[in-house]
Amino acid sequence: MQDGHASFARYPSLEGRAVLVTGGATGIGESIVTHFARQGSRVAFFDIQDEAGQRLAEDLAVEGCFAPLYLHCDLTDVEALRRGVDEVLAALGTVDVLVNNAANDQRHTIGEVTPEFWDKSMAVNLRPQFFMIQAVLPAMRKAGRGSIINMSSISWMIPSTGLPLYITAKAAIVGMTRTLAHEVGPGGIRVNAVLPGAIATEKQKRLVNTPEYKAEILASQALKREIEPEDVARLVLFLAADDSGAITNQSYVVDGGWV
Repeated sequence: MQDGHASFARYPSLEGRAVLVTGGATGIGESIVTHFARQGSRVAFFDIQDEAGQRLAEDLAVEGCFAPLYLHCDLTDVEALRRGVDEVLAALGTVDVLVNNAANDQRHTIGEVTPEFWDKSMAVNLRPQFFMIQAVLPAMRKAGRGSIINMSSISWMIPSTGLPLYITAKAAIVGMTRTLAHEVGPGGIRVNAVLPGAIATEKQKRLVNTPEYKAEILASQALKREIEPEDVARLVLFLAADDSGAITNQSYVVDGGWV
């Protein structure tokens, strides 16, 4: 299925590839699922937002894409995560591309953090990325190839304030990406990270994009425009495709030149 934007790249190597995206129902994840589906990939995605997930899968199927497989999966439950991956493997036969996108950037102060809140935050923002990789590795090793893309954030580079545990997790993801790239590279598997800046998702527009905050973002960026979810998704496509076959152990910023 051709993307309607003819000026953007189409990657023949992504046609028919099995792609698994976490947090794919809305926001950046929705754009990633959509872009892979329009490349002709066979897409499965996890989320807990069932109405949005089912609607996205149905809309893409109506559009003429390979019908994406939506699965409800609470990634904080590692056993449920593993069952979800098993279901994807049963449906698609393998996982060629994993996009670890799911996260929760709930605002919090230092004083609010309890040991329980710490564990809950890491169980959403860091732990699932590792266990998703662990779960798909056998299939990727069997195939002798794979591309894993971990979503980090520029928040730890600026650094942002008001959500210290989220930022701690996003920094840790870069370290995990680098070590795992060397762990799995001999098997032909690549691991890279993508670090979005202030992305104009519907959630961000609804919750935090006040006129004052938008002005602050544009003042910080070299490019004086909003950065959209599709700007991130198109980079993810490149890192998944064979065009980037020699690229691993890297972190790519998509922020309009903020950092």
